[in-house]
Amino acid sequence: MSVPPAEKAPWRVVELADVCDRSIEEALNAATEDGWRFESVHFVTQPGNRRPMMAFLFFTRDALPREV
Repeated sequence: MSVPPAEKAPWRVVELADVCDRSIEEALNAATEDGWRFESVHFVTQPGNRRPMMAFLFFTRDALPREV
C-alpha cells in the first residue's frame, strides 16, 4: 500500500566534502535549528583508507512549513 504524496515526510540530504568534526557539527546544528530531525550519516571511503573523503547527512521532518 503506498502513501499519498501529501502524507510523505520530506527528506533533506546534506553532502559534506570536508569531513571533520567541526563541519559535521555545523551542518547538524544548522539543519536542526531549521526544524529538521537528524536520521543518519553515511561516510564514503576509498579502499585502503580509513579516513572518510565525503559524508552524507540525512534529515526528515513531519511536514514542510506552510507559506502564508
